[in-house]
Amino acid sequence: MIRLDRYLSGCGLGSREFVKNLIKNGRIRVEGVDTPKPETKLAENAAVFFDGAPLSYSEFTYLLMHKPAGVLTARTDEKTRTVMDLVDSKVPDLSPVGRLDKDTEGLLLITNDGALAHRLLSPKNEVPKTYYLRTETPIPETAPELLSKPVVFSEFTSKPAVLKLISPYEAEITVTEGKYHEVKRLMHAAGSDVVYLKRLAFGPLRLGDLPAEKVRALTDEEIRTLRESVRNGETHEKTRIVR
Repeated sequence: MIRLDRYLSGCGLGSREFVKNLIKNGRIRVEGVDTPKPETKLAENAAVFFDGAPLSYSEFTYLLMHKPAGVLTARTDEKTRTVMDLVDSKVPDLSPVGRLDKDTEGLLLITNDGALAHRLLSPKNEVPKTYYLRTETPIPETAPELLSKPVVFSEFTSKPAVLKLISPYEAEITVTEGKYHEVKRLMHAAGSDVVYLKRLAFGPLRLGDLPAEKVRALTDEEIRTLRESVRNGETHEKTRIVR
């Protein structure tokens, strides 16, 4: 059983206070309930309508964004545009999973599934993250071997990374951590500084040809494989996606 106001928020209609006004103004109809109230308890298969249109409830929302460079990975900021400014959704509590540097573009997962986000970011799960990069100077041929072993920095020792050279100035790198500026610092340690960085993959998710600034919902299969990749704790088998 779920309260009507929480159900409506989960459908993306807005905050609890906003949906309470919808209920008060008679814009919400619940099949079998004469006068619905915010605290009305709904069965799992309840039929709920907004201005006559049927609603579909989802406990969690999963979005894949192609973050552009110049946008801050944060929920809000007074001076700079954030990734949440690009999300056209009224689902509450959505947040980016991890972060990309302001000048880095590429795949960013956004969800309100806090438990899954925690598992994806947990160092013990070693979720792989793959980036395409370009460098200012030619990448030394020794770089792949160097980065395949731990690199000692003042604050931490990196886990082994996989570097695949594409050209003297291009490569793909896969890391399993999310340390601050990690890819840039690894490449600097290998002898070449990064001038362009783009995340191509996060766990089983792939950016594909999604244009910059665009956002799409994950497919059922993507959600399933994402959970499978970190299936070492509580899962949410009844979750449906919001499109």
